[in-house]
Amino acid sequence: MLPHVTFIEDDGTEHKIEGEDGLSVMEAAVNNMVPGIDGDCGGACACATCHVFVDQDWMSKLAPQDDMEKSMLEFAEGVVDNSRLACQIKLSDALDGLVVRLPESQH
Repeated sequence: MLPHVTFIEDDGTEHKIEGEDGLSVMEAAVNNMVPGIDGDCGGACACATCHVFVDQDWMSKLAPQDDMEKSMLEFAEGVVDNSRLACQIKLSDALDGLVVRLPESQH
């Protein structure tokens, strides 16, 4: 079974997709043409154009942010406690059903 992720755009539009184990949430979004996830750096944690808000129910299931991700989030707009970079979240069975919300825009 492939992990499922629901992306919710700022306007409430939902995109439910499947991604392969080991892919990043950003890669799964780009592969499925989810609008609002740019991933300009290709997943190198060097741009913050895959900023997402992870639903609180899922935060404890994610690996903690490393220093690079924290640093890159400083360049994102509207960062809050549940902000993450989608390129740093790897899909797995444990994340099947993950819900992330997209900011109004990526910079």
